[in-house]
Amino acid sequence: MSILLAKDLKKYYGEDDTLVKALDGVSLSVERGEFVSIIGTSGSGKSTLLNMLGGLDNPTSGNVIIDDKDISELKGDELCIFRRRKIGFIFQSFNLVPSISVYDNIVLPIKLDGKSVDEDYIENVIDTLGLNEKLKVLPSKLSGGQQQRVAIARALSSKPAIILADEPTGNLDSKTSQDVLGLLKTTSKKFNQTIVMITHNEEIAQMADRIVHIEDGCIV
Repeated sequence: MSILLAKDLKKYYGEDDTLVKALDGVSLSVERGEFVSIIGTSGSGKSTLLNMLGGLDNPTSGNVIIDDKDISELKGDELCIFRRRKIGFIFQSFNLVPSISVYDNIVLPIKLDGKSVDEDYIENVIDTLGLNEKLKVLPSKLSGGQQQRVAIARALSSKPAIILADEPTGNLDSKTSQDVLGLLKTTSKKFNQTIVMITHNEEIAQMADRIVHIEDGCIV
């Protein structure tokens, strides 16, 4: 069953001689629990596609359906709430809140939503990612690899429909990158979590269940 469906997505900038087709009719289906890697060079359209899938930008035309909801129809607060509940994000730059502890960063999406924390589930996530000894420290006290583990835990915390990972190992060395990707793979299987990851690195892409290539705004 498809948890994510993109239908004929187009994103155009400019017009006439200055027209740029960042996405030009992309359609994509991702099954529940699948780990998909989208690979492409710089300027291929992969980041634009991820922004469309995550509701961070609007397509010129086309639809994105997540967990049976067409997010193209959502606006303002409604879209923000949907993103917080249904989409987990992992960014290259971690995007942790520097002034609060590791634990508070992990449960932040849940607290923002006014919901109670499923302590057993969160404890399982924290244990799986090896963060038990770091819960009370600030992100600045962590290595890059540890910060990305916290970002993965935060993305998992609200049990989202999908996790979107934007070059999640871009700021990490090769050894740490392999560790982080291994943990992504582990959490995908353990928690039946759907993950869509973009990368320009073929070796990293191979960690996924399926690889999708994008060039010049089109899937090839």
